[in-house]
Amino acid sequence: MAADEPLVLGIETSCDETGVGIVRGTTLLADAVASSVDTHARFGGVVPEIASRAHLEAMVPTIERALKEAGVSARDLDGIAVTSGPGLAGALLVGVSAAKAYAYALGKPLYGVNHLASHICVDQLEHGPLPEPTMALLVSGGHSSLLLAPDITSDVRPLGATIDDAAGEAFDKIARVLDLGFPGGPVIDRLAKEGDPAAIAFPRGLTGPRDAPYDFSFSGLKTSVARWIEAKRAAGEEVPVRDVAASFQEAVVDVLTRKAVRACKDEGVDHLMIGGGVAANSRLRALAQERCERAGIRLRVPRPKLCTDNGAMVAALGAEMVARNRLPSDLELSADSSLPVTEPHVPGAAHPHSHAHSHDHDHVHEISKDNLYS
Repeated sequence: MAADEPLVLGIETSCDETGVGIVRGTTLLADAVASSVDTHARFGGVVPEIASRAHLEAMVPTIERALKEAGVSARDLDGIAVTSGPGLAGALLVGVSAAKAYAYALGKPLYGVNHLASHICVDQLEHGPLPEPTMALLVSGGHSSLLLAPDITSDVRPLGATIDDAAGEAFDKIARVLDLGFPGGPVIDRLAKEGDPAAIAFPRGLTGPRDAPYDFSFSGLKTSVARWIEAKRAAGEEVPVRDVAASFQEAVVDVLTRKAVRACKDEGVDHLMIGGGVAANSRLRALAQERCERAGIRLRVPRPKLCTDNGAMVAALGAEMVARNRLPSDLELSADSSLPVTEPHVPGAAHPHSHAHSHDHDHVHEISKDNLYS
């Protein structure tokens, strides 16, 4: 870790996690997270208004915790990065507003970055600089995407995406049908280890010869599993929860890994990066490793904590923006709930507040900590 590498704070509030990370170059210094998932659990899913209010309450304490953990002062930062989209509009707005306030008060450049591109870039904190191009499979509650990134800061190309339910969304819905609570991914992963993945032949969506080679569909699978469970219950039979979990999970990860390996082969890319919350799934990791080894592809998967939403991934992409001299965002930066993955960041027009070393921010530096946090 070199002292001249960019020191960047990242803020992530796209859903129900308030994440604040601090990195220097590709070295992680702090990863503070305040989650409101327990609050949403009784509703069976994320409630946007509750998530927004939780972000508002957690923001300043989480930033303070990250700075303390990293052992740095806010004035030492070279930039502030924030998820500007995609995500829940109200939740994003809290993070963007906080980032703009800190950037202005501290006289630091602001970088509005893409949530999906951040999920790819976080792997730099685990395995070093990303190969170029990078092939990435992103799987989460809101996204299932195959992306080719020749340059993570400026050139991300979508090869395929889900046409209906995302993989994580399907996990949550099946967990609900099985009365396993929310979120569904971790509990299905745990129960599946005790079940038989070949017990029930659930369908594999979009795997026919005429289907889109890199797109995903989990809606039919979800319906098939739900009807199978309903039929068992209607007949008065006990539902073999562990076998259902294992067979359902196998259907999901089979399609994800098969299409990802195919994309690598077709594009001539000899490695695969997997990110997003579902990348923490143990069976997805194992099957991907097995298929990648067979195909001569190197697999890169961050540790589970870096797969779920966090501020470290935003800081990682922000540091890369600084290192490559990408134009910062304007202070007029807005939250964009449908920001396309083809826009890794939102550059603004150059103005006095949008470069790393402003000539005169003394009037800004006079703002006290109390005023900044009030």
